[in-house]
Amino acid sequence: MAHAEKHVIIGIHVINRIQHVRDVQAILTQYGCSIRTRLGLHETDEKCCSPNGLILLEMYGDENEYKGMLDELRAIDGIEAKTMEFAHS
Repeated sequence: MAHAEKHVIIGIHVINRIQHVRDVQAILTQYGCSIRTRLGLHETDEKCCSPNGLILLEMYGDENEYKGMLDELRAIDGIEAKTMEFAHS
């Protein structure tokens, strides 16, 4: 199935956002043309801002591109990255 025939969503769980922000941002910038949508989430309230976060990406383009990005992200200690794929009928 070609990538254009499905939606690919990547979830990136970042433990200790402050420690990993530069590495993760550099990778996301490198693959920026393959990212259609990006949403960042982390817990926060008036008392604290969580050191952990979740990034959701909707991917676009060549499947090999996002797989390369996943490999680079997964190589960083404290980063967990998973994919979800939804086929178009």
